[in-house]
Amino acid sequence: MDAASDIPGHRPTSEVLFALLDGAPAERVSVGWLIASLKDRSFGIVMLLMGLVALVPGASTFIGLLLAIPAIQMILARRGPVFPAFIARRTVSTARLAWLIARIGPVLRWLERLIRPRWSTPFEATKRIIGGVLLLLGLLLLSPLPFSHVVPALVIVLMSFAYLEEDGVALCIALVAALATFAFVGATVWATVKGIDFLDPAALPAVTPGA
Repeated sequence: MDAASDIPGHRPTSEVLFALLDGAPAERVSVGWLIASLKDRSFGIVMLLMGLVALVPGASTFIGLLLAIPAIQMILARRGPVFPAFIARRTVSTARLAWLIARIGPVLRWLERLIRPRWSTPFEATKRIIGGVLLLLGLLLLSPLPFSHVVPALVIVLMSFAYLEEDGVALCIALVAALATFAFVGATVWATVKGIDFLDPAALPAVTPGA
């Protein structure tokens, strides 16, 4: 049975992306056109792409800052992300877009066997929560520590795909993973601060000369 049949009218993300190519202009497409064409899927697709790019070393800092745009708009319950004009006007060749979808399409179809419509939840109602979590995960991507971007980026990918496929089970797992990530980072920062206090000479008892 097709997983998408669990929720009437649901279309798998891979199918949406391949259908996107049918209406694409012949030469180039803009970021604004992509977002407008994806409609209700636009937030999820943007989150997914940003999460994947954030896995690339050196790109996580930029993505962490850029994530604030869709995250805040999700908190405000906007229908779709709206980027500044200089970003919305950026274009990519249709051939390159087709190449990218052809590469990630099989991976998405495999993931759709695992992440599928379950535990139907009012995803529009949870959009604000997801936006808040996404904003905090974006802040974690700004960490300068080596490989500290990997876990937040993976959580963003899982959360975005769960949102796209309307999988309440996977979304709960992603949110728990996000909370665990926040707790670990908070504990690490706290331990670091306490360690600095311990090593602070001003905090040590004064030593009397000749004592």
